[in-house]
Amino acid sequence: MEAIKKIELNKIAKVILVAALGTLLLTISAKIKIPFYPIPMTMQTFIVLFLGITLGPKIGLLTISLYLFEGIVGLPVFAGTPEKGIGLVYFTGPTMGYLIGFLIAVYFAGLFKYDKGPINTFLKLIFSVSFIYILGLIWLGTLIGWDKPIFKLGAEPFLLAELFKMLLLLFLTPTLLKVQKLIKII
Repeated sequence: MEAIKKIELNKIAKVILVAALGTLLLTISAKIKIPFYPIPMTMQTFIVLFLGITLGPKIGLLTISLYLFEGIVGLPVFAGTPEKGIGLVYFTGPTMGYLIGFLIAVYFAGLFKYDKGPINTFLKLIFSVSFIYILGLIWLGTLIGWDKPIFKLGAEPFLLAELFKMLLLLFLTPTLLKVQKLIKII
């Protein structure tokens, strides 16, 4: 009985460690701006899907939840923090819908099986990331008003960068699936 408890505690500790490392990776991806057209990009959406593919839906969801919790309590983990504020005030700003969309995106990215070829994989990645933009645009429209050009402000400038990130993920998915198997062994 004692050995079973020790094994379970080890597994919990490993899951927490993996989730904490995932939040660190996501924080780094939020802070680094890469020159791109028409605006600089971060790699957050790439990392969200990366975490889903490698960690699966449950641990991926735990990781994103932990990341959001860290930001809500005031740790400067989000892209615009601390320059544009921290904590709940920043979280409930214009990017809240996108951040909540991370939860759905990581879940679907982790849920899908990626063994049906590159076109199928690409469509699954696009489906997963679309929730980030759908929720982001809904929140943005609610916040600033539906009379504003919501799509032009909240999605259009990022679409080329998203295409680039999805193609990069498409290329890396076979390797990520090997990492996923390794993580499950640990």
